[in-house]
Amino acid sequence: MKRGSTLFLKLALVIIAVPVLALAITGAIYLINHPANPDYDQILYPIVIGMYVSTIPFYMAIYQAFKLLNYIDRNKAFSQVSVAALTKIKYSSIMFSAIYVVILPFVYMVAELDDAPGLIIIGGIPVFASLVIAVFAAVLQRLLQEAIHIKSENDLTV
Repeated sequence: MKRGSTLFLKLALVIIAVPVLALAITGAIYLINHPANPDYDQILYPIVIGMYVSTIPFYMAIYQAFKLLNYIDRNKAFSQVSVAALTKIKYSSIMFSAIYVVILPFVYMVAELDDAPGLIIIGGIPVFASLVIAVFAAVLQRLLQEAIHIKSENDLTV
């Protein structure tokens, strides 16, 4: 496979990762200079802390996706290292979803105080989106393992 065939996907990963990092840095600076409303601070700070903690599995998944694209460039797509990368992406997505499940009760409290029931739905979007990514990675992992198994059987019979 040509070396730059996955260049578009790598560029997309960078375009996804850079704004999250910029928002995290500027958000931290803004939050230090402008503390939350004293009426809401016991509710808002756990949400913000959870959002910052969720960047860890997010960047773990981005890194593993970048490694997977490098494996594809080097013709190592059907190998155990690719399966390991998909496994790490799956677990990162599950961790991301679990963090936002922990945050949801605080989002519910903010929605109750502000009388904004749509906030609960918006708070659930990261949970379901990351679960979809986890399921997709699990399916790809299983298919890749079966393809590797079939490939190894064919290599032995030839």
